[in-house]
Amino acid sequence: MTGEAASATTANAVVIKKYANRRLYNTATSTYVTLDDLADMVKKGTDFVVYDAKSGEDITRPVLTQIIFEEEGKGQNLLPIKFLRQLIRFYGDSMQAFVPGYLEMSLESLTKEQDKLRQQLAEIWGADPFKAMQEQTERNMAMFHDAMRMFNPFTAAMAGQQQPKPQEPAKPRESAASSGGKDDLQALKDQLSAMQRKIDAIAGGK
Repeated sequence: MTGEAASATTANAVVIKKYANRRLYNTATSTYVTLDDLADMVKKGTDFVVYDAKSGEDITRPVLTQIIFEEEGKGQNLLPIKFLRQLIRFYGDSMQAFVPGYLEMSLESLTKEQDKLRQQLAEIWGADPFKAMQEQTERNMAMFHDAMRMFNPFTAAMAGQQQPKPQEPAKPRESAASSGGKDDLQALKDQLSAMQRKIDAIAGGK
């Protein structure tokens, strides 16, 4: 943000004074406020600037940082751990001067597009996009597991073993095998008898 833009913002902003007892005083409403009140003002688009009541120092940045810390402590978890680690690495780095402008530009772009994104998500996923996305993910996982069971050779073999074996066709095969076995045995007996008769004939001739 340029110095001219910052001056314009400050000129139109609500002045908040912070006293030594850490109490915050809204000069526009002549009431004491809390960090939650300031957070609501930010969400409603009400700009404000915070001054130290004694020194007159602009402490808006540390107060806003404290609001973020309080929100994160409530379990909001807006800032990913990876992002926080990367952000810390930029402190003292040669790229540090470029980071604020980049983050500000990125968030401004997201802010401009958020209404369009909300509408698109609502059209695709319904009133609760995150719940719908979770349900879709669960359905995709179920389909994946079904596909894995279908194409897993071991599972397919086990499924084949569990299928009932046909009973009726087995009986003819058993009868045919039994019949074939009896015929072979009888043929073997006939051959042995023929051989025995030949041996007897030869012995009698001598």
